[in-house]
Amino acid sequence: MSVHTRGALELDDIQRGVFSPRPTPYAATYLVFRVDDRAQGRELMRRASAVVTTAADSASPLGETWVSVAVTCHGLEALGVPRTALDTFAWEFRQGMAARAKALGDVGESSPENWEAPLGTSEVHVVFTAVAPDAERLEEAIDRARPAYEHLPGVTAVWRQDCYALPTETEHFGYRDGVSQPAIEGSGIAGSNQLEVPLKAGEFVLGYPDELGGVQTPQPEVLGHNGSYAAFRKLHQRVAAFRRYLQDNATGPEDEELLAAKVMGRWRSGAPLALGPRHDDPALGADPHRRNTFLYQQDDPAGFTTPGGCHIRRANPRDASVAGEVRLHRMIRRGAVYGPPLPRGVLEDDGADRGLMFAFIGAHLGRQFEFVQSEWMNDGVFFGAGSARDPITGSHDGITGFTIPRRPLRRRLPPLPRFVVTRGGEYCFLPSLSALRWLGELRD
Repeated sequence: MSVHTRGALELDDIQRGVFSPRPTPYAATYLVFRVDDRAQGRELMRRASAVVTTAADSASPLGETWVSVAVTCHGLEALGVPRTALDTFAWEFRQGMAARAKALGDVGESSPENWEAPLGTSEVHVVFTAVAPDAERLEEAIDRARPAYEHLPGVTAVWRQDCYALPTETEHFGYRDGVSQPAIEGSGIAGSNQLEVPLKAGEFVLGYPDELGGVQTPQPEVLGHNGSYAAFRKLHQRVAAFRRYLQDNATGPEDEELLAAKVMGRWRSGAPLALGPRHDDPALGADPHRRNTFLYQQDDPAGFTTPGGCHIRRANPRDASVAGEVRLHRMIRRGAVYGPPLPRGVLEDDGADRGLMFAFIGAHLGRQFEFVQSEWMNDGVFFGAGSARDPITGSHDGITGFTIPRRPLRRRLPPLPRFVVTRGGEYCFLPSLSALRWLGELRD
């Protein structure tokens, strides 16, 4: 074990995008590049190391504005990282998200042959993400990052996705987003559930002990230490279909909102059913100290309040009795809305592309992101519900419905259509600032 692994988190070497919650509201942009010239790709890394904000920079003069840089396995190859080093990275990362599609439920309409080009191909090498409180400051952040990639003819921009957050903090289905984030030892950022014991830093940052006492560090150490893995996904949301499903299966507007809460586990305001089982409570939903501070096992083991199969209980079963150790599958999630909102009350699709750019950050692609996608989102065995899938993001086949526990009789909803379609995605590595400099100085 290196001397690093025993010490405190080196926040000044970790990218800020790993830990920092996004400002509210905010604007964001994903910029994807292909590296055609190795030397210029390395120069891009060298320049990027001067642009990226660190996790120690939480009170920077830039305020809530930062830039992150991630590299795919194809990108590390394009930069000339030796095969002996690449082989020390997680095997899921080396395979890439497109190769893992079946395990992730990306089948049918969501399968990689239907993804937006060039996502899921060997053309995606480097991903810049810029985040700011508004569009104006976002452009300033991109302007600051522009010298890193401009005037490098061997580096080509191949894809861009602009995102934003609504002032209401909701996503297109109408729910407040980004409510739940884990507590991480040494990060300086509090988790959103005051009842959750902070997780070991090695669950999210490479080179530190994780919950099992293991230390994952791709080699050489200067490349792997203080890095993280990230999964980016572009998820198209079928908002009109979701609204119609709720309306068609509700007895009236009040029941429709209750159904919406039962499939999510929260009311639209962000107030959890666990703390407000009968009606929405916008004041609770707006309170970051209260809206995520709850558990399930003591008050609601059978899911009569918060159904076991609802979205938030699947994504994080907390202390509920499920197969496996929940703390080994926690992850940092970031969501950013893209596309125009569908006006309130509209029940017909207008043909616009709208949805969520989803990002996962953690140190274990397999037991965090992939496990949650395959076992918790697209199966129900872990809590005794057979093959039932997540009602909102599950890869539905139009055969399985949704069951709401209720006394004296449970409520069964008809088969669910697919409300979310994967339009593309990538597994990336978020290098430390030291690693970015190392990549910039690589020589053949």
